[in-house]
Amino acid sequence: MIPHYGSAGPTQALVASLRSQTATEKLEIIVSDDASPEPYPDDDEITVVRRPVNGGFGSAVNSGVQRATGDWLMILNSDLTVSDRFVTDWLTAAAPWGDAVTAPRILDSRGAEAWPGRHFPTVGHQFVEWLIPLARWRHLRPLHEAVGHDTRATGEATQVVDWVMGAALLMPTRVFREVGGFDEDFHMNAEEVDLQRRLRDRGIPSVYLGGVTAEHEGGGSSDPQKRRRWLVTSRLRYADKWSTDGYPGGRRSLVAALTVASVINLAWNAGRRASGRDITPWATFRYELSLLRGES
Repeated sequence: MIPHYGSAGPTQALVASLRSQTATEKLEIIVSDDASPEPYPDDDEITVVRRPVNGGFGSAVNSGVQRATGDWLMILNSDLTVSDRFVTDWLTAAAPWGDAVTAPRILDSRGAEAWPGRHFPTVGHQFVEWLIPLARWRHLRPLHEAVGHDTRATGEATQVVDWVMGAALLMPTRVFREVGGFDEDFHMNAEEVDLQRRLRDRGIPSVYLGGVTAEHEGGGSSDPQKRRRWLVTSRLRYADKWSTDGYPGGRRSLVAALTVASVINLAWNAGRRASGRDITPWATFRYELSLLRGES
């Protein structure tokens, strides 16, 4: 199940990789075109679902899954690069876990870990992530933990985690359908952690399988400013929905914490400006506050 938006090239490349798999399993490939400005071309050998309006990642996946007939559901971002044994290796590694959500090791285009295993998000994680002064230290393991990355889930380890990022997910199709799929009120981001929270309440774990690897380009189908706005909007909605765990006070507690972080960013950027850096502290501050207010 591949949601498509933007250039057709990466999606077609992934479809071609899946067609050339050495898997003995029968693959049913579904592309869900989310009203893309560059539509996915007609293809008689796969199922192409065409949505009339753009609804975001979760909506696109849900529309595609309505057409799925297989027992296992593999959700793949269109900008993934996979090996010719990817499907077989992943199914083999996931089989002992039964009813579970699993994810492979994800590397970025430079070969760096993308940390797909995560802790359930909290106000503290997002406060740290919002702080510009800490950006230079983000490569350090303590900072990865501080923003919610489960650093036990790295390399070729197998590790049960709170949740796994949605670039590549595998689970029984029945499990996805039993909880109603993705919450379509999340346009982009947080829909996968919301799904896995609901599944965890049913006793279904999330597992990082480091013996299987994919490369993820990331962010190729949307504007960076739109992506950040969608990210913040989704996190605010998530804070409201899961206010009893990690977000005491829901959205208000998250907005208050991130506003404090924005004030710290303003002071930091003012100092950098005074030292001759070509930055605009007040413009950045106003932009961050606009994100928290949900302004478009």
